[in-house]
Amino acid sequence: MCSDTVIPMTDGMHIIVDALKKNGIETVYGVVGIPITDMARQIQAEGIRYIGFRHEQSAGNAAAISGYLTQKPGICLTVSAPGFLNGLVALANATVNGFPMIQISGSSDRSITDLQKGDYEELDQMNAAKPFVKASYRVNKPEDLGIALARALRVAASGRPGGVYLDLTSEVLASVLDKKTADQSIPVVRFPLPKQIPDNDSINNALALLAKAQKPLIILGKGAAYSQADEKITQFIESTGIPYLPMSMAKGLLPDTHPLSAATARSFALENADVIVLVGARLNWLLDHGKGKHWSPETKLIQLDIDPNEIDSNRFITVPVIGDIAASMELLTTNLKNVKISPQKAWIDSLDERKQINAQKMAVKLNTKTSPLNYFNALRAVRDVLVNHKDIYVVNEGANTLDNARNIIDMYQPRKRLDCGTWGVMGIGMGYSIGASITSGLPVVAIEGDSAFGFNGMEVETICRYNLPVTILIFNNNGIYRGDAVNLDNGSDPAPTSLMENARYDKMFEAFGGVGYCALTEDDIQKALSESIASGKPSLINIVIDPSVGTESGHISNLNPKSNLN
Repeated sequence: MCSDTVIPMTDGMHIIVDALKKNGIETVYGVVGIPITDMARQIQAEGIRYIGFRHEQSAGNAAAISGYLTQKPGICLTVSAPGFLNGLVALANATVNGFPMIQISGSSDRSITDLQKGDYEELDQMNAAKPFVKASYRVNKPEDLGIALARALRVAASGRPGGVYLDLTSEVLASVLDKKTADQSIPVVRFPLPKQIPDNDSINNALALLAKAQKPLIILGKGAAYSQADEKITQFIESTGIPYLPMSMAKGLLPDTHPLSAATARSFALENADVIVLVGARLNWLLDHGKGKHWSPETKLIQLDIDPNEIDSNRFITVPVIGDIAASMELLTTNLKNVKISPQKAWIDSLDERKQINAQKMAVKLNTKTSPLNYFNALRAVRDVLVNHKDIYVVNEGANTLDNARNIIDMYQPRKRLDCGTWGVMGIGMGYSIGASITSGLPVVAIEGDSAFGFNGMEVETICRYNLPVTILIFNNNGIYRGDAVNLDNGSDPAPTSLMENARYDKMFEAFGGVGYCALTEDDIQKALSESIASGKPSLINIVIDPSVGTESGHISNLNPKSNLN
């Protein structure tokens, strides 16, 4: 007997969108094109917010910072080949920084690509991604889409977080499957993921070593900020009285004005500490690999890290504590009742004395009037406005703009300072600003060098299109590092580090419907910044500073190669 029953069918594109929705994905950042344009439309149709960018790198950076802020992988959607490669830069950066992120890219027909017949945007994307990510998967069957996303979510957020690449072929997006089977193929990953508890002996050994220390120091890294263990970290520091140094993106875990912050005596603290506790901080180039003139070879180290491969990377770690930072800090704080930790009073006094000396030196720079402005007095003007907006996100990139803002702009709340991170790359500013604004709904101030802004400056159109409460401050000195370089050949071409003189970035911003300001004085900066934050509208302040100020490569000029020629 024949049946007239119609079996409901679906396709791969709808299955992956259903999987995203069932797994609680609220936002996808991307750039559309073949073969994922309809997928973006379906994402919107299912109530997931789709944020469209002008460049995949910025979309990826927005997804990455969303992952950092939420501990749940941010999702970036790109087209194949060149679009995939553009996004891969952000995915690699997310992996290096420990941000959970998934890049989903459409790809070409495997039967053509695998034989290198020359398909549209032909590229073996899955294998191209592998060296730069935690994992790279390709999905060839529609019934595998749900489990592939589940696996990507777990891998991206487990252990040390990072990037995962998910390759969706054009065939799988178009492949048909009955709806019942498709629905049954989609698992749901529950967040947060299970804790990774450290060994109790390592906790006791760490506390025992700290109990013997006279000049202990804690270094808070980006991993500590990511852990969201803010209360336990604060409790441990305040209960023990151990001074601490925050790495750049850990600023605000405790307010920068906290009396135990040794940030203004960083070099002195590193040189003289007898025991240093690394909390989610790696001994990489940002800490001179734990060697050199600012590090004593006699200092004993305790390292809290989720990745055992990080231990002994550059220095012998006396006490490794392997586990997630939140679980480790909870056990350290709980077990404080079993030991007495008391830093030497002379140690605290010497740090306070050095902090006061350095603060006085900085105050002279900040309060010196110049015309044109320089980095110090311009950033002081910014600081004096932001002190009244402690919940605002500060995105920061550049060379001198980054280095000086890090030291001058105080942070008061955790995970509110977002910057170039482990690689020190330029071009993260616009993506991070958009990602932070979309994720939090809070205002963002992006403090940008003029060169850094140029990497992804076209995303100002994205900011204006979505009417985001983002204020961009461009420190405009007409150049990379500085704007007074000359062509050594005496030719008519600009020097390699020169940019357009007297560029009006504010006018460009106005062309997209944003509010533009040009600031020549400290009062101009404060008036414009106060107005822009209060308005909640997309704004850009072109801050004109002296082209002759700035140091080549900022605070890391020592990394430039030195010739061995006599």
